[in-house]
Amino acid sequence: MLLSEFNYDLPKELIAQFPAQKRDNSRMLVLDKFSKNIEHKHFFDICDCLTKDDVLILNNTRVIPARLIGTKQTGAVIEVFLLKEKQKKTWECLIKPSKRVKPDTIIEISKDLQVKAIEKTDNDKWLVELQYQGNIYEVLEKTGNIPLPPYIERKLTNEQIKMLDFERYQTVYAQKEGSVAAPTAGLHFTEEILNKLKNKGIDIGYVTLNVGLGTFRPVKCENILDHKMDSESYEIPSTTANLINNAKKQGKNIVAVGTTTARTL
Repeated sequence: MLLSEFNYDLPKELIAQFPAQKRDNSRMLVLDKFSKNIEHKHFFDICDCLTKDDVLILNNTRVIPARLIGTKQTGAVIEVFLLKEKQKKTWECLIKPSKRVKPDTIIEISKDLQVKAIEKTDNDKWLVELQYQGNIYEVLEKTGNIPLPPYIERKLTNEQIKMLDFERYQTVYAQKEGSVAAPTAGLHFTEEILNKLKNKGIDIGYVTLNVGLGTFRPVKCENILDHKMDSESYEIPSTTANLINNAKKQGKNIVAVGTTTARTL
């Protein structure tokens, strides 16, 4: 299968740069797979699309502010994109521009966080040591930036927009830190919608898949089978496994919210 088979025209002006004012006001296309009928609705109509014969499974991963902007002692600006914690204070990351960094280079992110380069590994990744005190996720909340997709353009100097991204590029049910991108299908759920679904008798279960670099890394080889996928970690708690198994025995539908949940299941 060739990369060129996936080409399509997406006009830049149709890519929203900011979310809808309310999470559940986004538009939603509903396809009836039996009649092939298509309806154009809004996400708040999701409660009408599901019944007590459905079980909803959501990915409760939490996006970390993984994009760090710092400087070397020379004053050169360096971007560090955290990917995965390998062990205490040792992280796998991307560094840009990579050629300006050598092992033992110190990158000052803030007074609370410094990054020390250890070594370059495979696939343009680096191992680094994070130097900080306390809880790393609390430090990142102060110093990091939410790593939005490349087609969302931002000026990191605007604090108001930065705080909007911190709030809206996160699901309302996010719990477990570890993703460098949001499970975007879940961004439209509100607490009100989740409560309506529960009151309708719809069971809700959670899995965790930490979205990794693969969601950002472009496919560059023409034969897509030659593309090397980055690994991701996932977890299905026993409560969710039991919920799904019991639902299947009762002939209920398992509704996976988004590709990350579908991949996990």
